[in-house]
Amino acid sequence: MSWLILAVAVFTEICWALSLKWAATLATWQASSVPIILSFVNMGLLALAMRGLPAGTAYAVWTGCGAVGVIIGGVLLFGDRVGVVQACFMALTVVGIVGTKMFAQA
Repeated sequence: MSWLILAVAVFTEICWALSLKWAATLATWQASSVPIILSFVNMGLLALAMRGLPAGTAYAVWTGCGAVGVIIGGVLLFGDRVGVVQACFMALTVVGIVGTKMFAQA
């Protein structure tokens, strides 16, 4: 169950980071409230996931998946560009995340 909660936390982390850029383009208080709300939800879910997972494992998976997800989301939603070398390093990040998950003690 902790891994499922962590997956939802990763999703909210990605939404949070992408909402920062989105809110900056609209520049309204309503749009600015979205990243604030998501940050509370995001941190609460991460803390909940850490109840059943080692903190280092949960944080490594959360940040790694979040970083890769934000890059992909930036490409899809905002037209950000990703070079070949950057894509290779993203793949290395995914390999690290998979290894961390496979060899986690929880």
